[in-house]
Amino acid sequence: MLTFVGLGLYDERSVTVAGADAIAAADRAFAEFYTSKLVGADVADLEAYHDTDVEVRDRAGVEQDPEPILAAAESGDCVFLTAGDTMISTTHVDLRLRAEERGIDTRVIHAPTAESAASSLTGLQNYRFGKATTLPFEWAHGADGVPSSVVETVEDNRQRGLHTLCYLDIKVDHPRVDGDEYMTASHAAGLLAEHWDADALGVVVARAGAPDATVRADRLGALAEMDFGEPLHLLVIPGDLHHVETDALAGLADAPADALDEYRD
Repeated sequence: MLTFVGLGLYDERSVTVAGADAIAAADRAFAEFYTSKLVGADVADLEAYHDTDVEVRDRAGVEQDPEPILAAAESGDCVFLTAGDTMISTTHVDLRLRAEERGIDTRVIHAPTAESAASSLTGLQNYRFGKATTLPFEWAHGADGVPSSVVETVEDNRQRGLHTLCYLDIKVDHPRVDGDEYMTASHAAGLLAEHWDADALGVVVARAGAPDATVRADRLGALAEMDFGEPLHLLVIPGDLHHVETDALAGLADAPADALDEYRD
């Protein structure tokens, strides 16, 4: 059996009870933290909380050399751990398909995601979100500024009245960075302000799931000058706003009145 367990959004306690039970019952536990990570816990915290050894795999160890994971699941019960919900990444879907092709039973134990948290914390209604996008570091996509695909996604969503969730780039064990690097919401807002529209409304979500989760709405040019603290950060570009959503951004995200004027009837 190969069980995919989402660890939730923040620390070792964010996992569901069902997820914790699966980890406790497993013969071996694997994990990856290159698609996302728990900023409130490290591997040692996970091992201590769940009283188990966790074998961390890098991207190549999951995508190109999954054999140790699959072999462990063939001979016993194995869990594969990821931050957030475990099936958001296509990497994990591919691993599950490989297991099924070998006759290995699989199951999925879900957990909260950044996407659901972005809606919950901001008050923006989840069914009014369109296609999400990822904003990469400038050097990571081989050009200055913002990729045209990101701008196109935001503008296409806005034309349909939909909100855009922008995931911000994460680089783990990358040869061009010293340690891990996480794009901040202020950096992302600055890129969009310079290369798209500085006056557009943006909503920052910082450290979703943490005790000090922060939500702030303002024009992109203003958000670019703010400090939102430790990662992980998200940035939402709203589309049309229902009056409840407008009230939520004012009351929950300190959106200035002048930034919301164009959304009010």
